[in-house]
Amino acid sequence: MKRTLLALALTAALPFAAQASELSYNYIEGGYSRVSGSPKVDGWGLKGSVALGSNFHAFGGYTQYDVSRSNIDIDYWNLGVGYNHSLGQNADLVARVAYQRAKVSGFSSLDGWFTEVGVRGMLTPNFEGYIFAGYENGDDIDSEFYGRVGAQYKFTPNFGLVADVKFVDGDQEYFIGPRISF
Repeated sequence: MKRTLLALALTAALPFAAQASELSYNYIEGGYSRVSGSPKVDGWGLKGSVALGSNFHAFGGYTQYDVSRSNIDIDYWNLGVGYNHSLGQNADLVARVAYQRAKVSGFSSLDGWFTEVGVRGMLTPNFEGYIFAGYENGDDIDSEFYGRVGAQYKFTPNFGLVADVKFVDGDQEYFIGPRISF
């Protein structure tokens, strides 16, 4: 009886174990965001992605920053598309392009675009990592190259904790928060 229950439990858990190691392009994440430097610039963000077939995805995000010791708020959002190509069972080559806009209270909006390419992969069944190199430009945004690195630890196949750091022009942008994959 105990062996039968154990065998049934293991059989039921196999699909979840397999899903935990797959890369998902369907997710929503939210959390704390901060830009390094002085004065303190921090806030909250909400990001997401939706798979468009097996090799394409749409993504976007919104972040609301507060600048300390001032009445300045920054509303930043982006919207784009990406292409993902399998490099093996646990890794993808990812290329993305997006429109971005920042509205600084009391000032005009800053419009631009970015593109990035990188690798995203499962390092263990519950730990994903990624690294990107990117370029951003626009009418109101200086052209800059940047690097971005991040990771996600999956507590379950559908719930994890993600952390991301973007290195641009001597500054860093940090993000940490929960991710729900579907």
